[in-house]
Amino acid sequence: MGGNLEDAIRLYKESLAYYPTAEAHTFLGWTYSFQGRFDEAIAECKKAIVLDPDFGNPYNDIGSYLIHEGEPDAAIPWLERAVTAERYEARHYPHCNLGRIYRAKGMLRKAIEEFEKALAIAPSYPLALQELTELRSLLN
Repeated sequence: MGGNLEDAIRLYKESLAYYPTAEAHTFLGWTYSFQGRFDEAIAECKKAIVLDPDFGNPYNDIGSYLIHEGEPDAAIPWLERAVTAERYEARHYPHCNLGRIYRAKGMLRKAIEEFEKALAIAPSYPLALQELTELRSLLN
């Protein structure tokens, strides 16, 4: 959190050597993503999924990394899995990521549906509110 990514990586690796968890792999991946190391980030998320396939964060994170890497179509199945994961509290994120993909593809009604789903979960989430307002204005 203090911006010292190398220390964070070292500490996550030490923690994982002692006691591997889906959370630690996911957050190690997140740290790699801040360095632009998306292949390594995805690999850590896949390790997290092996440990706990019900944990939603790594599915959304893989989807986000693929979007960032210019592979939105490859991101869709990962994001769809995130929204159905048993153990995931931030389900509005993958809905927003799907909405962004559908908007970019010109699938505006489908994008609206995803942003509406995000707002049903997190009614004041600014990104979803902004996107939904813009999309509705485009359709009117």
